[in-house]
Amino acid sequence: MTTPAISVQNVSKRYGETLVLRDINLEIPRGEVTCLIGPSGSGKSTLLRCMAFLEETTSGSILIEGEPLGFIEKDGKRRAQSPSELRATRSKVGMVFQQFNLWPHMTALGNVSAALRRVRKMPRKEAEERAMAQLTKVGLEDRAGHYPSQLSGGQQQRVAIARALALDPTIMLFDEPTSALDPELTGEVLNVMRALADEGMTMVAVTHEIGFAASVGNTVCFLDQGKLLFHDTPEKVFAAPRHPRLEQFLDTYLDRGASMLK
Repeated sequence: MTTPAISVQNVSKRYGETLVLRDINLEIPRGEVTCLIGPSGSGKSTLLRCMAFLEETTSGSILIEGEPLGFIEKDGKRRAQSPSELRATRSKVGMVFQQFNLWPHMTALGNVSAALRRVRKMPRKEAEERAMAQLTKVGLEDRAGHYPSQLSGGQQQRVAIARALALDPTIMLFDEPTSALDPELTGEVLNVMRALADEGMTMVAVTHEIGFAASVGNTVCFLDQGKLLFHDTPEKVFAAPRHPRLEQFLDTYLDRGASMLK
């Protein structure tokens, strides 16, 4: 049996008295695209951030390719991973955020190569060669010398994707990567994500692009009030008649891709 890329086991997350994730169980298969959808405040981004250990779970465990992330549970006790253990596990995961978070004083090439030089301790020449290869992959080889202020929002997000890919993760997490873009620029980012999916990259995407979830996702997960209400193939999730809560969500959320479901 193939080990899942990510295994979420009985995960709950609490902020003070507020429970934002409620006993989530989910397996992310290798080489597939899993889309997390649901209303704002449903826990989608919190769950994704837990998968990258940007948030610590309150209870439960997350495994990355079979290895514990953040905590190791044994004999009913929970201990934190050592820094070296955590780095090794986290190195398998790349993440792209809503905001691009590029260094404004660095070119696109500099933004992508910086992590390679600082994290991987690569020589400048080798880091820049790998960075250029990733910029080419996202269609920005001709913008390598441009600063973020000289790039469109879509181009900046593609630089951010190239930066994450440069560290050679086996899993990519996307937290609403098009939410800060206007409709014309959204397509170029989604096209890069489609290309990664075609290459077999394991991806988990929090998205409001329902059309993307329906056409590219292998699995669609619907969260509401911190609960994973259901998850299945897009064909089954969006099949008529739909789950009443999903129907309500689609009726009240005017999504640019929702027309693809009709």
